[in-house]
Amino acid sequence: MTKTILLATTAILLSAGAASAQAPVQGTPAPQAEAGQQGVLIFKPDFFADSRPNTALDMVERVPGFDLDDGDGGRGFEGAVGNALINGSRPASKNDSGSSALNRVQAAQVERIELIRGGAPGIDMQGYPVVVNVILKTTTSSEHVLQSDAVLFEGSGRDVYGFRYQYTSRAGEKVWSLVVSDGIGTSDANGPGRTVVRDGTGAILSDEAYVNDQYGGGTAARLNYASPFLGGKIDATTRYGIGDFQGFDLFTSADSRRLETFDSEDESFEMGVTYTRPLRANLSLETRLIHEQTTFDNVATFDETMGGVAEPTVDFASKGDASESILRGLLRWERSPTLTFEAGGEVAYNMLDTTQALSVGGTPVPLPSASVKVEETRGELFGKSTWRITPKLSLDGGLRLERSTISQSGGADSERTFEFVKPRLQLTWTPWANHQVRARVEREVGQLDFGDFAASADLSDEEVLGGNVNLSPEERWIGEIVYERRFWGEGVVSIGYRHDEITNAIDRIPLEDGLSAVGNIGDGTLDQLSLNVVVPLSKLGVSGGKLSFRNDWNHTEVTDPTTGRIRAISGLRPSQPNITFTQDIPSWKINYRLTVLTSLEQYVYGPDQISGFEGKDYYEAEIEYKPAPGWSLRAKLNVWDDFQVNRTVFADRTEPRPIRITETRDIDPRTFLSLTVRKTF
Repeated sequence: MTKTILLATTAILLSAGAASAQAPVQGTPAPQAEAGQQGVLIFKPDFFADSRPNTALDMVERVPGFDLDDGDGGRGFEGAVGNALINGSRPASKNDSGSSALNRVQAAQVERIELIRGGAPGIDMQGYPVVVNVILKTTTSSEHVLQSDAVLFEGSGRDVYGFRYQYTSRAGEKVWSLVVSDGIGTSDANGPGRTVVRDGTGAILSDEAYVNDQYGGGTAARLNYASPFLGGKIDATTRYGIGDFQGFDLFTSADSRRLETFDSEDESFEMGVTYTRPLRANLSLETRLIHEQTTFDNVATFDETMGGVAEPTVDFASKGDASESILRGLLRWERSPTLTFEAGGEVAYNMLDTTQALSVGGTPVPLPSASVKVEETRGELFGKSTWRITPKLSLDGGLRLERSTISQSGGADSERTFEFVKPRLQLTWTPWANHQVRARVEREVGQLDFGDFAASADLSDEEVLGGNVNLSPEERWIGEIVYERRFWGEGVVSIGYRHDEITNAIDRIPLEDGLSAVGNIGDGTLDQLSLNVVVPLSKLGVSGGKLSFRNDWNHTEVTDPTTGRIRAISGLRPSQPNITFTQDIPSWKINYRLTVLTSLEQYVYGPDQISGFEGKDYYEAEIEYKPAPGWSLRAKLNVWDDFQVNRTVFADRTEPRPIRITETRDIDPRTFLSLTVRKTF
C-alpha cells in the first residue's frame, strides 16, 4: 500500500507540473563567449537560477550540449579520466570521478562554468573534444550535508536504502572534506517473466516461469584535502570501502527448477596526491602519485532439478587481488595567450592475481588459465600543444609514445612487450558566433582487460570462458567531424560522423574442448552517426521547458572467426534513442524531467551461441521539490514493460552451424521508485 501511494503521488506531481506549462515566459541568460576565444563558452550562476541547483554536478548536467563522462577507468591516467575539471584540474585520484568531485561542491561555491570546445591554453583536454571547467569562488565557509536514499520496488523486489554524510571546510585556498556513505546498488532489469526453450525445429522443450533480483551496496569513507604548499598547491585524497553485490535467477515449471545464485564481495583502498607548482612565469609542473588496490571474492552456484531428478550442483569461485600504481609528471608552458605546450611522462605498474575453480557435484573441472598472475609495467612519454591560430580557429595536437611489458605466470607463463605511437590532431573552427566545426584524426590503443587472461563462467547460460594469454591490445585509427549550432540561449543542434579502422579487434574466439575465450579476431570497422538536439521551449510558450533528443547510430563490421562471415562487433549497441522533456517552475519550487528510451539492444557473438537482449519503451519520470533553502526532495519513477533476453545455441561449430536450441526470456521489469532527501546546513 505504501509503495502504491508513493507511485500515485509522484504521478500526480508530474502531471501538475506539466499542466503549469502555460506559466509566463521567462528568459534564460545566454552563455558568453570568452573574450577573444569563440571556442570557450562561459555559463554564470544566473544561467542555472531557475533550476535552483544543489551542487556543481547539478549545474554541469544542465550545460546545453554537454554530456558528462567519468572516463573508462582503464589502466593509467592519460586518456582514462573524465571530461570535467575543477579550477583547471582533475581529481587527485583516478577513481574519484569528476561527477563525484562535483557532487561534493555546493552550487553557491561556483563562480562560473567554462565549456571548452576544441582546447584552450592551460587546459589538459585528455583527448576529449569538449570539457567543462568549473571555477570556484575563494571563500571561508563550512557546511554539513545529510542525504538519505531509497529504491522501492513494485512486488517482491528487494528494496534498498542508503545514507550519505559530508562535511566540508574552506578557508581561502585551504579546503578539506570528509564523506561517509552507505551506498546502494540494484538493477533496472529485475522482474518476473517467462522462459521458453525450443529445439532446432521450433518444438517447445520447456516452458518455465522466471524471476530474478540483484542488489547490493557498499560502505566507504573518503577524505580530501587541498592547500597551498611549498610555493604551489597540493591536492590529496584517500578512500577505504567495502562492497557487496548479490542476486539470483530462478526458473520453475511443473517438473523442473533451476536456480543460479551469485555473491560478490570486495574491499578497496586508494590514495592520490597531486602537487602543482609554478616554476617561473607561464611555466608550471604538475606531479601525480596514485595507488589503488582491491581484494575480491566471487561465488556462483547453479542447482538444477529436471523431472524430479536433481542434477549435480555446479560451483564457480573466483578470488584474488588487483592493484595499480601510477607516477606522472606534466610540464606546462604557456608561451603566449594563444600558444601552450605540454610535455611529460607516466610510469605505471598494474597487477591481477586471481584463482578460479569450477566443480560439478564436488568434482573439480580443469580450466585453462584457472590460476594466473598478470603484471604490466608501462611507460609513456607525451607532448601536446594548443595553438589558437585566430579567435575563430584553434589547433590541438599531441603525440604519445607507449611501451609496456605484460607478463603472466600461473596456468601458462608468458611475457610480451608492446610499443605504440599514438598521434592526435584536432582542428576547431568557429566561423560565426554560435557555429562550430570540429575535425579530429587520432590513433587509439585500447586497454587489455586483465580479467580476460583468466577463466570465467555464466552458469545459467552454460558458457565457460577460458583465459587467453595471447591477447593483444585493440588499435584504432579514428576520423571524426562534428558540426554544432547554438541558438536561443540553451538551444543546441550537434551532428557528427565518425569512422574507425580497427586492428586486432577484441571479441570471442573458439578454443578446444568446446570452450571459448576473449581474443583478437582481426580487422574491423565502425561507422557512427551522432545527433544531439536541445530545444528551449520558452519562445514557444512553455516557460522553463526544454526538449532534447540524443542518439548514436553505430554500424560495425568484423569477420567472425568461427563462421568466416561478416557480422557486427559484440557488445556495441547499434542505437539507443533518448528523448527528454524538462521544465523548471521556480514559483512552485520544482523542476521535473520525463525521459523515454524508445529502443535498445545488445548482442554477443560466440563460437557456440549468440546471446543478447532487446528492449523498448523505457520510461523515467523525475521531480525535485525544494521547499526551503538547504532542503531538496527528489523522486524518480522508472517504468519498463518490454524486455527480452534471447539466446541461440548451436549444435556444433561447422558452418552452417545447426541450431541446437533457442531460448526466449520475456521479462516484465518491476516498476521502482527512487527517493532522495537532502539537507544542507
